[in-house]
Amino acid sequence: MAIIDGVNVVGGAFAPGAKLPLYSFKVPAGFPSPAQDHLEQEISLDELFQLRAPHTYLVRVCGESLKGAGIFDGDLLVVDRSAEAKPRQIVVAALNGEPIAKRFCRENGQIVLRSENPEYAPRYVLDGDELAIWGVVRFSVRCHDDD
Repeated sequence: MAIIDGVNVVGGAFAPGAKLPLYSFKVPAGFPSPAQDHLEQEISLDELFQLRAPHTYLVRVCGESLKGAGIFDGDLLVVDRSAEAKPRQIVVAALNGEPIAKRFCRENGQIVLRSENPEYAPRYVLDGDELAIWGVVRFSVRCHDDD
């Protein structure tokens, strides 16, 4: 674990790793025994998440401001720092030196960082504010294990 530009980076993207099985069936509410004849292909998580070292990093979310986007406290974000932020994308940024993950918006020429939770007000980037986009969120990953 390392701290880069004030963000707690959990891990980086590396050269393509081990391939994992991807099955052709979709799982309804249970998980049938994966039979070998359903094996569609093998893919790596690097390919699935489009990890492109050194442009991709992982960061853990803290707080509930993005829960409306399906991103919850403790989730991992896969962030592409080589992508240019476009309106409506979720970004990891620094606003006046403080790390923040929000939806990037432009309204009447003004940048607005919006939460996806009505309990949090939008943050308008004003004259004198310093905003640095650290990357565009491509994926979020959630642990469903209680341990």
